[in-house]
Amino acid sequence: MEEVWFWIAAVFAAICVGLGKGGVPVITAISVPVLSLVTSPVTAAGILLPVYVASDMFGLYAYWRNFNRNVLKIMLVALTLGTLIGWMTVDYVSDAVVTLIIGLIGGSYAASLLLRRGPEGPARLPRWGPGLFWGTISGFTSFVSHSGAAPFQIFALPLRMPKLMFAGTVTVAFTYANAIKLVPYYFLGQLSPGNLQVAATLVLPAVLAVFAGVRLVQVLPEKLFFQLVVWALLLLSIRLIWSGLTGL
Repeated sequence: MEEVWFWIAAVFAAICVGLGKGGVPVITAISVPVLSLVTSPVTAAGILLPVYVASDMFGLYAYWRNFNRNVLKIMLVALTLGTLIGWMTVDYVSDAVVTLIIGLIGGSYAASLLLRRGPEGPARLPRWGPGLFWGTISGFTSFVSHSGAAPFQIFALPLRMPKLMFAGTVTVAFTYANAIKLVPYYFLGQLSPGNLQVAATLVLPAVLAVFAGVRLVQVLPEKLFFQLVVWALLLLSIRLIWSGLTGL
């Protein structure tokens, strides 16, 4: 029975990855928390990384003409720094701490989205100081749990980029982040034959979900779908925070 629940959670997590790469907001943040309910969060991150990388290719295909070069210049540097910090500190972080981090990241992100009224004031220009700060945090949280969206959006939302440019910038930035994570994940043993075998099975539903995500963005009321996903993320995050606290 446990194996059945594992595969249900794994396929659902892969679909969330694909939908997010297709442009559906927030939903990729649910993938690792969902899979962490049935396996170690570190194992969940290792299984899903190849799924992210495969889905990234199709996300790039959908949005490759739309991105902000100035934002990407900052993000590529910052994401690299954050990934290195994550790699250097991985031996000092237990599974319970990682679970708690994932829950706190997801919960704070969901709460901020539910409370936020949207960016106020005129659009800002991308600056290196805030970009390096939030981008480095984004790289670290992305390395730990594939949850880099929250700090990235704290930096990017006030820039008021057009919708397609925002989606394209996110896609290109995290395609790079996921690609450079392959090296440390390999040396950490997270790309083991067992994990890769599971990931290979999950690539197909993830890729199909990319195209479904592109379509969903076009036809579904964005506000309603956004609210449903955020509430799901909040509930899952509360469950993970509890698991992390009880495991410490």
